[in-house]
Amino acid sequence: MTSKEMRDLSNDELTEHVRTQRRDVFGLRFQHATGELENTAGIKAAKRDLARALTIALERGLDTHTLRHG
Repeated sequence: MTSKEMRDLSNDELTEHVRTQRRDVFGLRFQHATGELENTAGIKAAKRDLARALTIALERGLDTHTLRHG
């Protein structure tokens, strides 16, 4: 998802996107650690997407602790 698309999301949608991306990154890292992941470039792309979403959330003043641990 591009930055522009993320900026068009509502706060609730952005929060859900951040949570989904966190789960995806965790899953990819777990697969990589167990040797199941073939395309390791996906980890970098997922982390970059998560970073974009978190940056936009911070710009909007959303509570990032909730996004990380909620």
